[in-house]
Amino acid sequence: MSFIEVLSQFETFDIAAYLANVHPQDVERTLRRDRLTWQDFLNLLSETAGDYLEPMAQKARQLTIQYFGRTIQLYIPLYISNYCSNECIYCGFNRTNRIIRKKLTLEEIDAEARAISETEMRHILVLTGEDRNVTPFEYVESAIQIIKKYFSSVSIEMFPMDEIEYRQLKAAGVDGVTIYQEVYDRNVYKRVHRAGRKTDYQYRLDTPERGARAGLRNVNIGTLFGLGEKRSEAFFSGLHAKYLDDTYLDTEIGLSLPRINPAEGGFQPYDLVDDKTFVQFILAYRLFLPRVGISVSTRERAEIRDRLLYLGATRFSAGSRTDVGGYTKPHDSSTPQFEISDNREVSEIIHTIKEKGMQPVFKDWELI
Repeated sequence: MSFIEVLSQFETFDIAAYLANVHPQDVERTLRRDRLTWQDFLNLLSETAGDYLEPMAQKARQLTIQYFGRTIQLYIPLYISNYCSNECIYCGFNRTNRIIRKKLTLEEIDAEARAISETEMRHILVLTGEDRNVTPFEYVESAIQIIKKYFSSVSIEMFPMDEIEYRQLKAAGVDGVTIYQEVYDRNVYKRVHRAGRKTDYQYRLDTPERGARAGLRNVNIGTLFGLGEKRSEAFFSGLHAKYLDDTYLDTEIGLSLPRINPAEGGFQPYDLVDDKTFVQFILAYRLFLPRVGISVSTRERAEIRDRLLYLGATRFSAGSRTDVGGYTKPHDSSTPQFEISDNREVSEIIHTIKEKGMQPVFKDWELI
């Protein structure tokens, strides 16, 4: 079984009709429950639940402290290439965009990793565009072996791989994979992914499971808000996380909530998620998925991220650059993948977390 079979069960289910018929008493009944069903999750995603953010927030805070303590794990992204063979109309790395492309040499990767390690950050997320010809598996493996020298935890966000490749990267030092389905709606998926290997919907959908079967400690998924209808996308990404959490008991499952930011190509979101709805979704995720980590990246404004310290978020990126070579040569780097909204330095974010009564976590795992 894979998650595609779970999705197929909802092919004829009218989510919009269900959401339109959620009444206040349905939300109140859901909030009294300790273990939530998928119907409860939909209740919390409904517009009706927007009037219950305060009780949702109180329960979300309680659950977050219960399962994660008063901690925020910090990580930092490192882009090593922005060459891409896909034609995703929303992405700055779209192969048709005329941008400055760059691929780091192994020596440059070492320099970038060393520069990042001089901060307190010990969890790193390594990213590339999706072009196996420019960044073949052997290049990725060599890059990981270099980066691992500086960090206790190395995750990757790259082109989907086969299970055997994830096993090889685990041996090289990788302990986590981030892979976004981007959009669960098949019709929208086909419309926004015009060419390249990323057009294969099911291969991408099954990627988190290949990573989990390969023994990676952490698997992080998510939808890119702004492509599909927001409430159904929140629902399906939550179901996906629930399925993974229930199926792969030795794997820590994480969930991200990226919203589309301005990028090269000028794509305009199909369905905007305003701040209130964004907060509501995080609260709903936490109540439905109390054990699942929730990441909020520097795509979000500082004031939004600071509010979420109390409301279910467990992981923050900090000091991020989305250009290749941006840590050592900020004036000689590539075109960024997207604009960052929270430009604070690592030290500033650490100060804020502590000021809010939380503990920043730089290292909670080390692969030996």
